[in-house]
Amino acid sequence: MTPVDPLRGASRLAIDAVTGVTDLVEAMHAEIARLPLTAGGPRTSGITGLVYRSVRGATRLVGGGLDLALGALAPLLGQAGPAQASVVLAALNGVLGDHLEATGNPLATPLGLHPLVPGAQGLTLVFLHGLCMNEAQWQRDGANFPAALAALGYRPLGLRYNSGRAIWRNGAELAALLDDVPGPLTLLGHSMGGLVARSALAQAGGRHWPARVQALVTLGTPHLGAPLERGGQQLQQLLALSRYSRPLAALAARRSAGIRDLRHASLLEADTGRASRLPLPAGLRCYAVAATTAQQPGGVPARWLGDGLVPVASALGQHREAGRRLAFTDTAVFPGLGHLALQTDAAVLRQLQQWLVLTPPAAVAA
Repeated sequence: MTPVDPLRGASRLAIDAVTGVTDLVEAMHAEIARLPLTAGGPRTSGITGLVYRSVRGATRLVGGGLDLALGALAPLLGQAGPAQASVVLAALNGVLGDHLEATGNPLATPLGLHPLVPGAQGLTLVFLHGLCMNEAQWQRDGANFPAALAALGYRPLGLRYNSGRAIWRNGAELAALLDDVPGPLTLLGHSMGGLVARSALAQAGGRHWPARVQALVTLGTPHLGAPLERGGQQLQQLLALSRYSRPLAALAARRSAGIRDLRHASLLEADTGRASRLPLPAGLRCYAVAATTAQQPGGVPARWLGDGLVPVASALGQHREAGRRLAFTDTAVFPGLGHLALQTDAAVLRQLQQWLVLTPPAAVAA
């Protein structure tokens, strides 16, 4: 990404937003005016329709010129950029990443592995971040999981990916990427990252790297889905009930593909919009960590509440149907923790060290 790409990408996003809101307002205008529907949806006519068409046309024209102008300014901008650009880009990709990719927006984050502890050697430990985050956020708030686990003899690599893409897309791309990583592997995923890891394993048929995976660890991963995303789906359905609020349903539907996949934990393309019924890989040590914001881990309310985003049962793969349960090698529940604290809490780190030191990292094969 060049220094100007964030500016150019932001301009394209603003253009898309203006034209999208224009479409929304016109659709509501048409519904309220009780105009007949066309094949392309509600559209106004006459002078009113001309106004809406003019707004769209002018926005696209100005936007195209702005994009060209920013491209011409690229050599002059050097390496200047906001210090928190990576955090903003990660959040933006989580919310609109599929749209950014589909429109060729330079703000779309490419998938790749990045060293987290320079000079570290040993068994490769891949850190997979969650929705709206990036690999740098494994090292924040005074905590540094990568450095602590590197001390055990691991080589931490952080996966950076566009978390707004469909989970299966990131999983398929990761499955291809890991073929080029030599030696034994361990996968550590927070939240959506755990689902991406499982998706990659499920789509790695015929590849060599799955046989080199030593362990899979997930932290607060919604293996059975996330209730908050189900709430977003219900809001979308309610808005669609009335002809006057129906255009707003399109706005609610603007959640990224990645967010929508969290509703049921959809891991494969064939499972889009429904729960994947994938067991954990046979013969692989698999561990799961859950948290609850309640101070005491026991009891139904604490387990339902979970870490504020993911219920305990979902994080541990505990489904009432036997066919949906996940047979983890071991699990742990931490009280008094929220979802993001799973990446920084000292007790969680100690649990990871206990699990991952069981098989000391071997020297990386050539």
